[in-house]
Amino acid sequence: MTQAPMVFVVDDDPSVRSSLKFLMSSVGLQVESFDSADALLKRKIPDAPSCLVLDVRLRGLSGLDFQRELAARNCHMPIIFITGHGDIPMSVRAMKAGAVEFLTKPFRDQDLLDAVRIALEKDRERREREKEVSDLKERFNSLTPREQKVISMVVSGMLNKQIADQLGTAENTVKVHRSRAMEKMHAQSVAELVKMIEKVESSGEP
Repeated sequence: MTQAPMVFVVDDDPSVRSSLKFLMSSVGLQVESFDSADALLKRKIPDAPSCLVLDVRLRGLSGLDFQRELAARNCHMPIIFITGHGDIPMSVRAMKAGAVEFLTKPFRDQDLLDAVRIALEKDRERREREKEVSDLKERFNSLTPREQKVISMVVSGMLNKQIADQLGTAENTVKVHRSRAMEKMHAQSVAELVKMIEKVESSGEP
């Protein structure tokens, strides 16, 4: 069962951590706060929609460096930057690297809450997409090598007769492979099968 959404706050100012935790807890969000990026790196990220409220200037690893470090670790948790020393080049750099928002202190509570809501929804949608692709890969890998070959040819637009000629087999045999493959993939039509295979292929090799 998927856990409740989680907001992580990283700021080296105890009063900021406390006020942000209180703000987000007041609207029912689960919050954990840390005084450094390193402290959060030691925490196992839960299997739940989550986002990170991150100060740009930190002791040790800076916020922008931490953003790069998370990307290198293939962690796609959406980030909302907060800073008392923001400048335009810094905010552009953060946003280009995928940050959801860049807020300069003092900011309105509602602006932060809105950004957190958007970030959590973005992470929820990403997780749903990844789950769908994972399920499709599992189904694809359940096919026999011949079934995989047949549906790859079907998806490329080839007719049963053309596939049979190329594989050196009977057209009825191709129909059986195709039917079984579509059943295993839970595809109701060739159009649906094409979309499924495109999703699998766009995420890398099945």
